[in-house]
Amino acid sequence: MAENQSAAKIKKGLIVTGMRPTGKLHLGHYIGVLKNMVKLQDEYECFFFVADWHALTTKFDSTQDLVDNTNDIVLDWLAAGIDPEKCSIYIQSHLPQTAELHVYLSMITPQNWVERDPTLKDLVKMIKTPDGDSKPNVSYGFLGYPVLMSADILTFNVDYVPVGIDQVAHIEITRDIARRFNNIYKTELFKEAKPLLTNIPMLKGVDGQKMGKSFHNDIKISDDDETTTKTIMKSITDRSRARKDDPGHPDKCEVAFEYWKAFAPEEKIKQIQQECIAGKRGCADCKRELAALINEYLRPIRERRKYYEQHPELVKEIIRQGDEKARTKAEEVLKQVRKTVGMYQG
Repeated sequence: MAENQSAAKIKKGLIVTGMRPTGKLHLGHYIGVLKNMVKLQDEYECFFFVADWHALTTKFDSTQDLVDNTNDIVLDWLAAGIDPEKCSIYIQSHLPQTAELHVYLSMITPQNWVERDPTLKDLVKMIKTPDGDSKPNVSYGFLGYPVLMSADILTFNVDYVPVGIDQVAHIEITRDIARRFNNIYKTELFKEAKPLLTNIPMLKGVDGQKMGKSFHNDIKISDDDETTTKTIMKSITDRSRARKDDPGHPDKCEVAFEYWKAFAPEEKIKQIQQECIAGKRGCADCKRELAALINEYLRPIRERRKYYEQHPELVKEIIRQGDEKARTKAEEVLKQVRKTVGMYQG
């Protein structure tokens, strides 16, 4: 017990972050987000949630895979090293406190605040209209997305929210709403959460474009060795190189060399670079070796995933415990919110 209390004292603060359940996660998610989440759980008190309500903002009429996608997110997190002993893994829709706080915050948030929020503008681009109209049908829930996002953060009154530099503006509306709440109700209840800047590298798909399952250019964490190898063999390399023994240009290798830099140690990267420039390394052989490296790197991750796949009750228990921890923490905040707003307590 003393050790646990000591560990809790050295945490740098409280953070929350979530992911929309859109399917099994790929290497872009792993390099860009999951590795950082694994690191953060050792340094901060962390609440990691699957944002299933947020998924409804653009997919409200296509929910047949929502449960499976939610489960896949949790499986991939656990496989990547997210430790339920170090953090709380919960499902967004399992926290009624977040929905309640969303109502309170929606009452005080001016309409023009949400209309100008960059998060909302990004989501508008994701909406496809069946009739091809350039103006998407924006629902009430869609318009309230930035406020729900703020409720996710303020439910725990966190200190930090991990984001990339391009996402800092997304946190500003939460800070604005927290400040407005405090001003209206003459309180200092809500902290103004700070962005916890993270260097989020972008790993391209094998075709050189943004990695995503809808583009069929991704390598999933849960893929088997054969599938991974076949996908990597299709990756773009140096388009200017005609023959195997031609001098290569690693800086022009659009995908494969970037993968080497993401997964190989520094010495190996230098070796690959030198051999490529000298014309001693053909692109096909290079990609075969790269596939072997990535499969070996992912082997323990994939083994953990298979373990959790084979123990679904354990996964449910991890979620149940995470939900409970999250609700307990959230209820502490909501009690203060209800009292501050002046709600009837009974």
